[in-house]
Amino acid sequence: MIALYIIIVLALIIIFSGLVSVNQGTIAVVTMFGKYRRILPPGLNFKIPLLESIYRRISIQNRSAEMEFQAVTFDQANVYFKTMLLYAVMASDAATIQKVAFKFINERELMQALVRTIEGNVRSYVATKKQAEILALRRDIVNSVKEEVDHVLEDWGYHLLDLQINDITFDKVIMESMSKVVASNNLKAAAENEGQALLITKTKAAEAEGNAIKISAEAEKEAARLRGQGVALFREEVAKGMTDAAAQMRQANLDTNVILFSMWTEAVQNFAEKGKGNVIFLDGSSEGMQKTMKEIMAMVEMKKLNDE
Repeated sequence: MIALYIIIVLALIIIFSGLVSVNQGTIAVVTMFGKYRRILPPGLNFKIPLLESIYRRISIQNRSAEMEFQAVTFDQANVYFKTMLLYAVMASDAATIQKVAFKFINERELMQALVRTIEGNVRSYVATKKQAEILALRRDIVNSVKEEVDHVLEDWGYHLLDLQINDITFDKVIMESMSKVVASNNLKAAAENEGQALLITKTKAAEAEGNAIKISAEAEKEAARLRGQGVALFREEVAKGMTDAAAQMRQANLDTNVILFSMWTEAVQNFAEKGKGNVIFLDGSSEGMQKTMKEIMAMVEMKKLNDE
């Protein structure tokens, strides 16, 4: 009876030893006598007791690693990179998991090979570029490395999800010279902007002054035209008044020269009253007065002829 209990207990122990729990995001690789046999998915699984064993548990979750390394450009400048690597198992099928389980002895060997592969590809790319081009080619470097490394990782059962270059630096002397170049370019741009602003200001001021002169000239031209029209109208009215006065005096059998004499004396009086100290020379002789009156009479006659 005791022997039966012992057999039952031993059988239960053997059966329970075959139960395997696999965590979510993990695949268990099962071997028998050291040879690959199958994989166990997440959850509760059963393996043959004493015959099958768990060789390795492989995580299919995303993994990340930070890398720092140095490269040399085509013009012999040292470039220092700080990168972040994101990778994962390519798939959870049996063939892929088998590659992942048996390509490398352990995770440390995998990481060493992965880091060296990425470093080699970055250095090969950088060696074909000049130092001045590197900062502008950050995205091109990433794309080139991903394209080359993906083919290698597929043979290992992995996939490169992302490669981020977080920092690119150079030797101290190069960094200082680059800072000076940037500073001088900024000063040059500021000077050019200031010159453009001054040119625009002066151009606008010149345009405004030109427009003001043009407007003033147009206004002066219009004023002169109006003054001329006023003088012409004044003279026309004076001529009409003199003509009418002369006609009335002739009808009254009076000498029309009285009108001219009156205009002469009024002119002399006006010069004297409103001259403001100016010196005006007039021929006050009888011959001069007769000459002036004849000229005025000639003008009146011409006006009459024009009116007729």
